[in-house]
Amino acid sequence: MGKRIVILNGSPRKNGNTSALVRAFREGTESAGHTVIEFFLGDREIHGCRGCFGGRSGRECPCVQRDGMADIYPAVRESDMLVLASPLYYWTVSGQLKTAIDRLFALEEGDGNLLRGHGRASALLMAAEGYGFEDALAYYDHLMDHLQWRNLGHVLAGGVMDVGDIQGRQELEEARALGASIT
Repeated sequence: MGKRIVILNGSPRKNGNTSALVRAFREGTESAGHTVIEFFLGDREIHGCRGCFGGRSGRECPCVQRDGMADIYPAVRESDMLVLASPLYYWTVSGQLKTAIDRLFALEEGDGNLLRGHGRASALLMAAEGYGFEDALAYYDHLMDHLQWRNLGHVLAGGVMDVGDIQGRQELEEARALGASIT
């Protein structure tokens, strides 16, 4: 039976290098029989977490805010795997992705923790002009430890600044192979 995979694409560019990694990963997962839903966060109005602790995981929309997260919550709740995709911005994930991750906290509040554990897995896809992924990987690894998710790996494409720089690079094949390897 195929897995239900959610991709949170935190790139502001639909046709950028991060999105190329996402497409390659998606090709791999779909060829392996999995169902993929991608949320391109750059098209969504997602407000920052208010820290109000008003979330209730059991509600259809667990957060008190009503914005672009509304259809992400049920998809994540029902997922087997969450893929985080982002360009490297100031040595970590983009603001678009970080804001969405912060807002997922509502699934941990109130009526039961629907985010942590539950046998989920995750992977990280990143593209960057440079190669300084260490801080982003430390954040990601810590997040996986907190959420108690299986870390299936990452694909990091450095040296890709301009749109299309990733074409012909081995990282696209690595992303495709990572997607195809999911069981």
